[in-house]
Amino acid sequence: MSRLVVRLAARCGDALLREWRNVVVEPFRALRKRGPLGVSLAALATLAVIGLHEFQQTGTGAGVVRVLSEVRADQPLWLSLLRTPVSVFVPAVDLPAWGGLPRLFLAFALAELLFGRVRTLVVAYAVTLAGTLSARVMIALGPDRLGLPADAAHTVDTGASAAIVGLFAYTAVARRAPVLFLAAVVPTVAGSLADPNLAGREHLVAVAAAILLAALWHRPGRIVSPDGERPMSVPADTIDGSRSGGRAWQFSTRRTHFSTRRTRWPSR
Repeated sequence: MSRLVVRLAARCGDALLREWRNVVVEPFRALRKRGPLGVSLAALATLAVIGLHEFQQTGTGAGVVRVLSEVRADQPLWLSLLRTPVSVFVPAVDLPAWGGLPRLFLAFALAELLFGRVRTLVVAYAVTLAGTLSARVMIALGPDRLGLPADAAHTVDTGASAAIVGLFAYTAVARRAPVLFLAAVVPTVAGSLADPNLAGREHLVAVAAAILLAALWHRPGRIVSPDGERPMSVPADTIDGSRSGGRAWQFSTRRTHFSTRRTRWPSR
């Protein structure tokens, strides 16, 4: 029994150390290497939320922001698709904008340092769009089929909460970080299950979409560089460096030179 406890403790310690390196040490090294530009997308996203929130408080700004970003399920689909990118950075009316800024910056910064700007934007938009489209499906199903009531179609659906929880879920699954998942994703999932309204259902869909994207993008045998380079297919047991001496990204090629030599036969 004591040996089993020691082994479990050792494995837990190794897992925590691995997660510390994956979600803390590696992003910190990337930040030191790239400097402030390494989190430029996270900074721009945070400034966009602050700017749109302040602009929304003015008389003119409220109408402009509404035209550019207001998404509802009773709108035409093309209009919702057109407004969804801007709606990510517009705070929800019934939620405080300043309280979610640290989580917004951290979610975007972690993903940007680990996966690059392009993939961070793709994941954030994909999970938000999945939640927006799922709202239409759930309203069409109705409450009798585990859907939503018809009046939910008039609810304004804006805010970065789906993108935030989706980026945390994507990072946790891609980097195999259960502690990050428990700390940043599980509370949101629990709150969505406790209060299954429109936003809660969309958060669940965003988490599911992020897990699916991470499972497809980071499947065994597939390595994708943080700079967005083309993925390379290698044996699964070389990803952690077990067969390459800890250098999974370094491959050596050897050229073999062949020389030909003429042979002169003796003449008679």
